[in-house]
Amino acid sequence: MQIYTIASGSTGNCTLVKDGHTAVLIDAGISTKRIVSALSSLGIMPEQLSGILITHEHSDHISGLNTFIKHYEIPIFAPRTVANHLSWSIAGVDDYLTVLLPGQDYDIRGLTVLPFHTPHDTPESVGYRLSGSAVFGFCTDFGHVTDEILEGLRGVDAAVIESNHDLEMLKNGPYPFPLKRRILSDNGHLSNDCCGQLAMELHKNGTRKLVLGHLSRENNIPSLARRCVSDILSAEGINTERDVSIEVAPERDILKLSVGDDILC
Repeated sequence: MQIYTIASGSTGNCTLVKDGHTAVLIDAGISTKRIVSALSSLGIMPEQLSGILITHEHSDHISGLNTFIKHYEIPIFAPRTVANHLSWSIAGVDDYLTVLLPGQDYDIRGLTVLPFHTPHDTPESVGYRLSGSAVFGFCTDFGHVTDEILEGLRGVDAAVIESNHDLEMLKNGPYPFPLKRRILSDNGHLSNDCCGQLAMELHKNGTRKLVLGHLSRENNIPSLARRCVSDILSAEGINTERDVSIEVAPERDILKLSVGDDILC
């Protein structure tokens, strides 16, 4: 299984998961031009996609769909409330929509997809567990770790998890107080410290490859996020050079992750 984070952050999110002949996108929050260009660089044509999994309705996760569906007939999968939002906001999307029920497994060309709820400031938001030749978890945009998230990510080989902000950078930064309060709420975004605690729980259950995602450009630094998570794991006796790989998803560049072997580049 290969995972490619194409874009990650508040300016847009899109991740490709490829397993054998099956390829799916998680979110399409960047332009169709960027999506097609990224896929082309990976040797994939948009027509080869088996589906697009949508996590929630915020624009940095769906902004590319409106144009994308005008050019490509690709199935779109989303939980019901998100699907309803897409239905009234994007003309013609109903022809491609399939509603997913969180907690229920779905088969997409041999890839088993399990959506699970995440707490975020939107009517409905989900993460995804994808099982094929390996097991991969994707979970960003949530304010705190719930039992449902832990169950959804339990035992995954690799995961993209949110490490949105450094607490001190956010508290002392330029954001207005209401926005800071929203980010820090239980339905906001996960801090580096909380990400480290989640990383520790995942490692206890067998996860050996982690990608930190959805970093804030204003309130975080990739090296800071990685060091914070690494320090929390190291404090528990976990060797972050030998026992677990920790990478940071770039805002715009592609990060390639192979699961099922030992390649991480």
